[in-house]
Amino acid sequence: MRPDHHSTSAIEAVSHAAPALEVARLSFAYGARQVLHDAAFRVMPGEFAVLLGPNGAGKSTLFALITRLFDAPPPGSVRIFGTEMREEPGAALARLGLVFQQPTLDPDISVIENLLYHGALHGLPRAESRRRAMHELERVELADRAGSTVRALSGGQRRRAEVARALLTQPALLLLDEATTGLDMPSRAAVRRHVRNLCTTEGLAVLWATHLIEEVPEEARVIMLAEGRVRAEGTVPEVLAQAAQAPDLPDAFARLTASAKG
Repeated sequence: MRPDHHSTSAIEAVSHAAPALEVARLSFAYGARQVLHDAAFRVMPGEFAVLLGPNGAGKSTLFALITRLFDAPPPGSVRIFGTEMREEPGAALARLGLVFQQPTLDPDISVIENLLYHGALHGLPRAESRRRAMHELERVELADRAGSTVRALSGGQRRRAEVARALLTQPALLLLDEATTGLDMPSRAAVRRHVRNLCTTEGLAVLWATHLIEEVPEEARVIMLAEGRVRAEGTVPEVLAQAAQAPDLPDAFARLTASAKG
């Protein structure tokens, strides 16, 4: 369980832990159409990792396998903090938070009711759920809108509310699937800034899926996915080197996605 505040020593400790997420040899097909081919990568505690790929690259399918919406066929493996998803799904999923690509808040009830319902599904006592909900809403600057219906919020506010809901169970790993789709630039920046800050201050591990190159910060770990294959992985300079010494990330993206189609 992730406490509300981490000391520096606690953040240093998680840096020596097992990978927050370890994906190995993940393949998947829809009938005869192969959409993932032996995908493999790691995300470490406290790391902001970006799963970068064009639309149709297989990002959402990969997320569905990680979260067990689909079962990973053997020999593929998903481990969350060392726990094999296939063997102990409950224990693995308990450490995971998720923000879906499509909005999933009920628009006709209040923000706080959405979060309390989520807490109830996870077995949290109502008083504790309310305490955590208000804490998370405060951190995304939505405490004053707790009683508002979701329908009354702007797109950016709805996304921030979804992040708050995902953090209600105090996960150690947070997955966000195209979380800023449809938002204006200031709203996208606000969501991204809040999530990156949680990596730095609380040791939260994040896998951020996007097709937008501008959403990749310099310090991020990048997993480049194209045509269902991991084409490059590492820091931004490492990815540039893997893309035949590309001068910048947009050029690396163009080269690696083009090679996937060739």
